[in-house]
Amino acid sequence: MGIFDSEIVQQEAMSLFQDYQNLMQMGNSYGKFDREGKKLYIEQMEAVLDRYRIFMKRFELSDDFMAKMTVEQLKTQLSQAGMTPQQMFEQMHMTLERMKSEIEQ
Repeated sequence: MGIFDSEIVQQEAMSLFQDYQNLMQMGNSYGKFDREGKKLYIEQMEAVLDRYRIFMKRFELSDDFMAKMTVEQLKTQLSQAGMTPQQMFEQMHMTLERMKSEIEQ
């Protein structure tokens, strides 16, 4: 059975995508959020980021051909932007940390 044949993998992929899309839409109104709303938004983004990191690690560790191809496609896309997956996660983390520090001021 391939990694994409797993119902659990399919559900998590769909859930991650939907949660991320919803947060991106909400992010358009981020400036209008009160302090608690901003904290909640950041916490939700951190949770999605953690889930995505785990999801991708599963793909990296998998022996499945399609999982390997998915990881390679991500690396190729990111390399066109001049970064690695690790740098992408670090950049996202730094952005969330900056957002947190702005709330504390």
